[in-house]
Amino acid sequence: MQNNTMLNYINNVLENMPLDWLKLTTHRLDIYNEALAKTQFLEQFEILYNNNNYSTSELEKLPTAYDYIRLGHPLSCILEWTVGKLNNIAPENVISFASQTMPILAILRKNSFNNKNTQIVYTETLPDCFNEAILKNVYGYPFNLKKVDKAEDVSTFNGSTIFISNQENINTVALTPNIDFYINLQNNIGSILIVNGKDNSDYISEIQHVRRRETIAMTPSNVNIVLKAIALQSSYNNQVNVDKTSKTEVLSLINKISGSNTKALVASSGLSIQYAILMGLIHDALEHNPEKAIKIVVPPNCYGGTNDQARRVAASIDNVEIVDLPVDGDADMVNSIDRVLNTIAEQDAIPYIIAEIPTNPRVEVPNLTALKEALTKVRKTKNGDTAIDPVFILDQTFCPNVQFLGEGKILSTVRTISFASGSKFPSGGQCTAGYCVGNTKTESLIEKIEMHLTLCDNEATSLQYQILAKQMPSMNQRIIDAYKNTREFVNFINEVLPEAKINFVSETLAEQEFMPSVFSLDLPTKGNTSEEQETYKRALNLKLINLMITEIPNESKFCVSYGQLKGCYWTVPATSTQGTTKEGDKDYIVRASLSANMDLEKHKEVLLKFVKSL
Repeated sequence: MQNNTMLNYINNVLENMPLDWLKLTTHRLDIYNEALAKTQFLEQFEILYNNNNYSTSELEKLPTAYDYIRLGHPLSCILEWTVGKLNNIAPENVISFASQTMPILAILRKNSFNNKNTQIVYTETLPDCFNEAILKNVYGYPFNLKKVDKAEDVSTFNGSTIFISNQENINTVALTPNIDFYINLQNNIGSILIVNGKDNSDYISEIQHVRRRETIAMTPSNVNIVLKAIALQSSYNNQVNVDKTSKTEVLSLINKISGSNTKALVASSGLSIQYAILMGLIHDALEHNPEKAIKIVVPPNCYGGTNDQARRVAASIDNVEIVDLPVDGDADMVNSIDRVLNTIAEQDAIPYIIAEIPTNPRVEVPNLTALKEALTKVRKTKNGDTAIDPVFILDQTFCPNVQFLGEGKILSTVRTISFASGSKFPSGGQCTAGYCVGNTKTESLIEKIEMHLTLCDNEATSLQYQILAKQMPSMNQRIIDAYKNTREFVNFINEVLPEAKINFVSETLAEQEFMPSVFSLDLPTKGNTSEEQETYKRALNLKLINLMITEIPNESKFCVSYGQLKGCYWTVPATSTQGTTKEGDKDYIVRASLSANMDLEKHKEVLLKFVKSL
């Protein structure tokens, strides 16, 4: 009876939920407490449930569940809460994934670090993309496989037991003490993981971290399908296959925009594609040069997700190490790359370089001719042999319109793979999908990357392909229009606040199609000591942002995103995009991003108000 009451309530919530729950990919940071991610949302949601209140107005007041939708969102939290209630377990023990295999990899990763045995038990079939040999030989994850008829047949095991079921109805799960992790596969939609027992509670945060960095939560549209089926106690149409027409259009658009005719790949998020790139390259290295060390070269102050994921990959594979690449401010990307590659060549190691152009958050573009020379220079090992040439992994998220890869382009002769976050310009903020494409020198590498994208079940969803197919044709024009607004705003700030330091591209670079809509603002400060000056500046950063989002609430948001279809976004990289970066490498400055569709004159007016208050 109680379950029926709850299911009726969930059905009413689905009928009355705010449209943003299905549409938004990022949320305001001023109403988000990262330490209380998911729990704060669910605590207040449960109050509404106890009062049988499902009005849209009250649901809209609930606090942000996660800052990025790929990590989780209102509907994923409600799905996990519902499954927990139905099975008498805490909602934090339930974690939904857009992938069917990544929850398995998350558990295997932790057990690999802890030297703990793992057995994977299944009733019908393993996920189609599951590849035992690659998981053992490339990822280094040991485990045993065992098929049984039902959950009750699972015997005791000295280690962790993962039970995989294709049971569509997850209202009641046959959990037993012999099962540590129950993974329910939802065909073409993802999976739902249940962490069973108090002894396994220390896995929860680490599994969440895998979902945060190497994959995404089950998408809102797919959670909606699953929740409706649970609430109505019915089956759902599980043939949510990829829209082949949209996929073909998107792949063609990526080729056209990038200028490369090689195979493009589209993943569920920017970090999903980056993970496939790294694991595909590592696979290639282990296959062709198994005795050589692998060096992942990454800027220490780059986007926190990139930084964190690269270090997580290096931590989990024995012969992979991180090498820092200073690229911003006093450091020059070309000189740093040249120096780092000389050292790696001497060590006879394999260099994989990840870099953003323009850089984040300083929005700097290196001398591209010098960059090409540094990357193509023939180097020698200490024994006099020719060193392995680098693979340049180029994050083009700020300027996905610039063509680096095609025949005759600046990086056409360097092994280069370009990738971009689709939650920015490609989709205008409407989905999280990301993509990559390489030049002709990387065709064999792309095959390996696709292999790992498939193994991780991290390909873009059908709806993501549809959104990209709709939004990408207008992307380059939106980039131009947003840049024009940004240039005008930057010029205005220079006029009214000349003491501030603005990091933005030059007019000359813009003529070369580097037209970001992002700039960083180093505000003037006061104080007798460097500590006083830093404290004053940090307070000033928040004063500016709070004024903007208060005075222009319909357009200005405290949010880390950019490339959106409308509005203006403000953040402090040190507290958002650089969250996992070492403290000394963080930038406590303001980063702003403008769209093509916004009230620029109103933003100038409020900025001038801020300047007059100084």
